[in-house]
Amino acid sequence: MGVIKKKTATRGTEGGVKYVCDGCSADITSTVRIRCAHPTCNEYDLCVPCFAGGETSREHDPATHPYSVIEQHSIPIFTPDWGADEELLILEGAETYGLGSWADIADHIGGYRTKEEVCQHYVDTYVNSPDFPLPLLASPNDRSLLATRDEFQARKKRRIAERKEANKTAPSSVSKQKPTASVPACHEVAGYMPGRLEFETEYANEAEEAVQHMQFDPGDGINPRTGELEPEMELKLAVMDIYNSRLTSRVERKNVILQHNLLEYRKNAAMDKKRSKEERDLLNKAKPFARMMNRQDFEEFCKGLIYEHNLRLAIAQLQEWRLMGLGDFKSGERYEAEKQQRLQKAATLSQVDRLAVSRMNKPTPPVDTPTAVASLTAPELPIRLQANGAHGPHVLSSGHANGTLTPLSGKPQYVVQPLPNVQPLKFDDENANDLHLLTKEEQQLCSTLRIYPKPYLVIKEHLMKEAMKQGGNLKRKAAREICKIDVNKCGRIFDFFVHSGWIGKA
Repeated sequence: MGVIKKKTATRGTEGGVKYVCDGCSADITSTVRIRCAHPTCNEYDLCVPCFAGGETSREHDPATHPYSVIEQHSIPIFTPDWGADEELLILEGAETYGLGSWADIADHIGGYRTKEEVCQHYVDTYVNSPDFPLPLLASPNDRSLLATRDEFQARKKRRIAERKEANKTAPSSVSKQKPTASVPACHEVAGYMPGRLEFETEYANEAEEAVQHMQFDPGDGINPRTGELEPEMELKLAVMDIYNSRLTSRVERKNVILQHNLLEYRKNAAMDKKRSKEERDLLNKAKPFARMMNRQDFEEFCKGLIYEHNLRLAIAQLQEWRLMGLGDFKSGERYEAEKQQRLQKAATLSQVDRLAVSRMNKPTPPVDTPTAVASLTAPELPIRLQANGAHGPHVLSSGHANGTLTPLSGKPQYVVQPLPNVQPLKFDDENANDLHLLTKEEQQLCSTLRIYPKPYLVIKEHLMKEAMKQGGNLKRKAAREICKIDVNKCGRIFDFFVHSGWIGKA
C-alpha cells in the first residue's frame, strides 16, 4: 500500500511513518515520491526512477491514471525545531491514537521525539495559542520562520544523531536476565510466558477461528462490470474488521498489564498486606481507571484517593472529640487510649462469660459443709472458704463469678416455693426443647414457675453477664429490670441463683 506504520518495541526511537515504493520496495520516506491519484489505487506510491520507467503493478495504469508529486515538507512553519511534516504527523497521531496517548503519538512521529516533548509542543503550539484553535504563525503571509530546507535538515540530522548516541549509552530499562524457557512455569503468574510476552489464554482467545479458513485471491471480490465490491467480499472485510478490533483490544489489555507491573504478583500482594481493608477495597474499585492512565498517573491517582480517605477518617475522629468535649490533641490521644482499653476489656469479659457458662454446666465435686460461724456471718452470700480452716482443706468448685471461691454442693437442696394460682408445667416432646441443657434443680424451677427452658437460658445469660460487670454481686431490683417478667417469678429465680452460688446479693 505504500505506508508502513512502524511500531518499535522501545519508546523514543527513530521510528515514525515509513513510505516504500510499490514498484521496487525502496525506502522513499526522505525523498520525493509520486502518488497515484486514481480511486482504485489507494496509497500507491512510486519512486522517481520507477515512475520515469513506467513501472506498474496491481490495478495501476501509468498511462491513464492521474498522479501527484509529494515532496518532503521538512521546513519549520510554527516553531524553529519542528518541521511541517512533523506537524502533520502529530495531528494524524492524535486523530489515530487519541489525544493524550503521547507515547504512541511520539512513536508515530519518530525522529527520537519523546512523549514529554510531543505533549509540550502540542500544548504550547495549539492549545495555548492566542489564535486558538489555530497556531500563532498559521497565517500564509507570516515568513518569520522562513529557513532553507538544507539548513533545517542539517539541524534535524544533528539532533537525531545526538539523541541516537545518547540512547545507546543510556542504561536499558529492560532486564537482560531471561528465563530458561518460555513456559508458564517460569513465571509467578500462572499462564504467562515471559519469553514471548504472551499468555497461555489470551483475551478473545477464539478470535482467530473466524478467519482461519478465509482466503483472499488477487482479483477476487470486484465485479468486472461495475467495479464495485461483491457482497461476499464485503462480508469478509467486515469479519476482518471485527478480528482486527479484537486484536487491538487484546494488545491494549496486555499493555495495561505490562505498563502497570501487574505481573509482579508477589510484590503487589506484599504491598496490599500493608494497607488496611478499607484502603484495599478503595483501590480495587479504582482499578478500572488504570486502562485510561499510565502507571505514574494512576499511582498519583491512588495516592490521592488514600489521602482523601485518611482525611475523612481524621475529620470523623475530630468530630467525635468535639462531641465528647475534647479541645486539644493530648486529651484526644488519652481518650483514644482509654477507648482501646475499654474495647479490650469488653472482649476479655465476653471470653470470661463463655468460660463461666461452660464451667457452670459441669458437675462439681463434693465439699465439706460450711461452719456455723460462716453461716451466721453471711447467711445469704456465697461462702468464702479459708484454705487453713478448722475443718481442714476444702474441695472448691470452679465457679468464681462473684470473685470468691464457692462450694456448690454439700448444701440442702433448694426447694422452689410454688406460686399461687400457677399450675406446674409438665415437659413433653413438644415443649422440652433445650431441656437437656438444664440441671435437675433448674428443671424443677422451670416446671414450678412455668418457664420454658429457652427463655430461662436467656434470663440466666443476662443475669450472669450483669453480675460479672459488677464483680459478681447483683441487686434484686436490677434483676427485675433485666428479666422484665413477673416479679414473683423473677424473685424465685434470683433466690435460686444466690443459693447456687452463681451470683451474690448486693
